[in-house]
Amino acid sequence: MAVYQTSLQIENLNGLDKKYYLHPTTVPKKFIEEGPKITFHKGDGVYVTDVKDDTYIDGVSMLWNVNLGHGQKELAKAAYEQMNTLAYSSSFYGYSNEKAVRLAEKVVSLAPGDLSAVFFTSGGSESNDTAFKLARFYWHLNGRKNKKKIISINRSYHGATIAAGSATGIDAFHNFAGSKDIDIIQAKSHLTNCELGDKSDPNYEGCIRDIIEKEGAESIAAIIVEPVQGAGGIHISPEGYLRAVKDLCEENEILMISDEVICGFGRTGKMFGIDNWEVVPDIMSVAKGITSGYAQLGGVLINKDIRDTVIQYDQILGHGFTYSGHPTACAVGLKNIEILERDNILNNVNNMEKELMKGFDYLSDKHPHVAKTRTLGLLAGFDLQADRDTDKPFDESIRAASFIVEECFKRKLILRAADFEKGKNIVAIAPPLIVNKEEIEEMINIIDATLTDFKKTLIK
Repeated sequence: MAVYQTSLQIENLNGLDKKYYLHPTTVPKKFIEEGPKITFHKGDGVYVTDVKDDTYIDGVSMLWNVNLGHGQKELAKAAYEQMNTLAYSSSFYGYSNEKAVRLAEKVVSLAPGDLSAVFFTSGGSESNDTAFKLARFYWHLNGRKNKKKIISINRSYHGATIAAGSATGIDAFHNFAGSKDIDIIQAKSHLTNCELGDKSDPNYEGCIRDIIEKEGAESIAAIIVEPVQGAGGIHISPEGYLRAVKDLCEENEILMISDEVICGFGRTGKMFGIDNWEVVPDIMSVAKGITSGYAQLGGVLINKDIRDTVIQYDQILGHGFTYSGHPTACAVGLKNIEILERDNILNNVNNMEKELMKGFDYLSDKHPHVAKTRTLGLLAGFDLQADRDTDKPFDESIRAASFIVEECFKRKLILRAADFEKGKNIVAIAPPLIVNKEEIEEMINIIDATLTDFKKTLIK
């Protein structure tokens, strides 16, 4: 097989990369010293190939978003046909296009409860910023101008723009440019009893209910939660938690925002993550899986009351993006949802969840440092601990998750580490939703071999 690019061409490309391309969520100094870790060239299903013609399993769907896998020709065709018809048109000034209208109708038809309208964005950060602004605008229109604050929970990830980054519960995203300077308050996560009102719980201080009591419900516009925290470490909401948060919101006239940027469009085995708990949010942010990453698109769904309030506003709605309702992106979104439904992808997700858990059980039985295996659909992870029986973490000098991810990468499997939180070493797995049993077994075998090396190399 001919090599896609020669060594000299690759070396030149790497030099240009270091000189001209400032990469997101990357260590700049290390990048300049070492260059790109991998330069992708093509993809097919759950596999991606780099410019050296080395092929890897994409075990995290790139950024949790390539739900239908790589090389999906129907999505490419949908984009091509739309570009040849109407590549772009504005949604400002009351302008519209058919694909945006059709996609809005379709997404609303899939959404839970009375979510009734969509505001389109270009991605998840824009969606969450928009959700905050719409929540505050809704209360403003209702004459409650002091309801501005947003509550998010620790370990959450909501984006990298100023507002979404402020809501994110990961310090690295606050340390960059001081982006935690607006009215967003972090609460402790997943304390169901506390949110139900158990003040005897030792963790009560700093829970959502405690913050509402201290700040005053009259100052709080919304609470934002991820049904499953993705970048924060694959933390699945415990049973009853989301219902408790929703009830708390209703009790205090606060809007509930469900961040479905990762969880939406089949990732958890249901169309939206919050569907697993049969809770209906007031606002829902989406992106990523809406197009399987084939086009930049996001959106915010709002309930009927918010929609009916906003449409009575008789001045210009002072919010929008150049690519809101982008016809090509919306065409891809429509085709993406059509394939999800036509090919019964959610059924495959639920079947492959079982296969992944079988693999996790195998790893847990064989490797004593594998702990807290979990998956909801194909959003999965496990912890690495020095002693799982006592919940004892590894010494900070042992970066277990990073080691596993790096060694898996050498074996041509792309995974993701979540080790930003002190004492936590979490490995995240989220393959494309079209993954099959054999591919999951291949992933488990690679992780198995890597864990064996981990014990030999780092555990003395």
